[in-house]
Amino acid sequence: MKHRQIEAFHTVMISGSTVRAAELMNVTQPAVSRLIAELEASVNFPLFDRVRGRLVPTPEGKLFHREVDDSFRGMDRIRAAAAAIRDYGEGTLKIGCFSAGGGTLVPTAIRHFREKNPKVRITFHITWSSAIRNGIIDGQYDIGLAADEIDRSGVDTQVFGNFAGTIAMRRDHPLSRHESISPEHLAGQPLVGLVPEDRARHRFDASLAEASIEPNYVIETPNSATICALSLSGDVVGFVNPLATDAFRDTLTFRPFTPKINFRSYIVYPPDSQKSSLVRAFTACLMKQRDQFAM
Repeated sequence: MKHRQIEAFHTVMISGSTVRAAELMNVTQPAVSRLIAELEASVNFPLFDRVRGRLVPTPEGKLFHREVDDSFRGMDRIRAAAAAIRDYGEGTLKIGCFSAGGGTLVPTAIRHFREKNPKVRITFHITWSSAIRNGIIDGQYDIGLAADEIDRSGVDTQVFGNFAGTIAMRRDHPLSRHESISPEHLAGQPLVGLVPEDRARHRFDASLAEASIEPNYVIETPNSATICALSLSGDVVGFVNPLATDAFRDTLTFRPFTPKINFRSYIVYPPDSQKSSLVRAFTACLMKQRDQFAM
């Protein structure tokens, strides 16, 4: 029993004649008749009765065709799935993101991605960088965006960017009159700070220590967006990741900090695996969106 024989049988059943089947298969009518005869010899029962020059399916032939038809329907589904994978038309994409990238950058990248891949089902979680790394290993995420404090063992990473930190303050804050903020400007100033384990916080504190400035932290939080929200009170300022500032551009002033302190972030992938077409396409959207921010 060969596939070509099965194909000829199926085509005769759905078209009603060997002549039409030959046209659909792009072969001669005798070739179709020969394939049918070979299949009957293989299965050892008649598939058609010959009635006045026409092929009429036998009861056994009809029963056999039910199985053949199911098989061809399965092949059609397989071909459709292959086309969907090839064309990015369908599928799923699971994204994990740390808080700074979750406000504007990644949602904008998702919007651009969906313009070309509208049928892809997306899961988008904003969570701790460490949870993103663990989720990548566990298969919870296909791609992640995380801060540089993550343990990079056991995952594949790609540097996403280095973004110069900025000082967030209310627009009428006295420090807003300066074009940039130095450690000396922050002497005695109430600060909202990132949590102590944040590596950008380490670098910021080291810069203050070099200038013999003792930071006056009155609030600590893991999120730059939360620092921005707290700075709206007007009595505190904070050092923040510029990725988290877009939503506050109308209400806060942001000044560069000198010396420059960078927030580094990574794209995180499952270890030792080929990247799918969807992951590669979304990575390209992330990189394009990243270029909208000053490096």
